[in-house]
Amino acid sequence: MKVNSKQDPTCEDVEVTLKYPKEDDLVQRLLSFLATVDKQLDCYDETGRQMKVNLSDIYYIESVDKKTFVYLEKAVYQTNNRLYQLLEDLKNDDFIRISKACLLNLNVLESVRPIFNSRMEATLRNNEKVYISRHYLASLKKALRGGSK
Repeated sequence: MKVNSKQDPTCEDVEVTLKYPKEDDLVQRLLSFLATVDKQLDCYDETGRQMKVNLSDIYYIESVDKKTFVYLEKAVYQTNNRLYQLLEDLKNDDFIRISKACLLNLNVLESVRPIFNSRMEATLRNNEKVYISRHYLASLKKALRGGSK
């Protein structure tokens, strides 16, 4: 893959052009990633300070005790959105449900390995591990093969 960039002071906004000989899984992943780069989610930290978090910075989202937590590489925030709402909002942005209480950003997935009871363990770019329940294995495999989530 060849990457070119050019600064143009006359441009009013960032423009990305992707040229490819054939649309394949790599092209689809690039387009999906580019679509999430400037999308943001409203969150707040433990002090209640409001902030916007880029979707591309999110590793996974987990619901615990009716609270929804957003995990980044080195930080954890909370959001008022419910997991089912986020799943609907993020379904086209490379997020996939991996358990009843967790959504995973496929762009941060490093590896997957089997563990006991037909479950899988996913290792993320920051070496954190999350578990994939067997109920969601088929949709994960489909997403990793490039199918729709």
